[in-house]
Amino acid sequence: MSSWKFVNEAGLSGRALRLCACLLCALFCLCGLRAPAAAAGPLRIAYAEFWPFHWRDAQGRMNGLFHDILSEALERRMGLETVWEEYPWARCQANVRDGAADAMLTVPTMERSSYARVSGEAFYRKGMHVFTRAGHPRREQILALSSLEDIRAGGFSVITYMGNGWSQMHVEPMGIPVVQTSSLRSVWLMLAEGRGDLVIEWPPAARHELSGLDLENAVVLGRGEVAGMSFHLLVGTSSPYVGILPEFSRVVREMRKDGALDRIAAKYQ
Repeated sequence: MSSWKFVNEAGLSGRALRLCACLLCALFCLCGLRAPAAAAGPLRIAYAEFWPFHWRDAQGRMNGLFHDILSEALERRMGLETVWEEYPWARCQANVRDGAADAMLTVPTMERSSYARVSGEAFYRKGMHVFTRAGHPRREQILALSSLEDIRAGGFSVITYMGNGWSQMHVEPMGIPVVQTSSLRSVWLMLAEGRGDLVIEWPPAARHELSGLDLENAVVLGRGEVAGMSFHLLVGTSSPYVGILPEFSRVVREMRKDGALDRIAAKYQ
């Protein structure tokens, strides 16, 4: 006997029948979404260590703004198990593309969208500012920059790390000269050495890196935001978890509404 026939023969009203039908459909959809993912084991998130977004402490425990947001959304609210796997950033992207990892947390680009699905909702937006070396001959002009167009018009070069998708999507197409290096640490060393005019970065992360390199006095922060960077959950097209993205976006909206995102972010300001 079908579930619908069982409900109909119970003598329920039309309104009750419609409600039961909706509940049954929701249950079937939920089971269809979770079953393949559950059978595949934990969701493997590829990440590159980057304070304050995701890193391991001396005891090997995961910490960070992005880690805490994703743990709240995926584990506590969606009931999914996750495993965080650290690699160089270029390897993270290759692993998601090739199916060796399920997901990564980053900025969508055309290239990444060719092998991964993107969450409709961004889980975090960071404001990007310019940094330059304290002794730059055009220091005051750089500190006054307020947009990417200002950077282009001023003829300034930007230093960044290889695999920076946001730079590839927003900076390079404008014709702004870009100098690439292998790591974020090298970005600040090159700036201090005068091998480029400026760096575009989120101030909390920049302050942490500069402190570790003893460059706090060698590099100065611009006066205003020049751009924003929105981060999404990207799941590989071959991953059994690709179907979770609509529910993830719904949970992110819920977390924004109930204040969870702001509470987590406040811990890392």
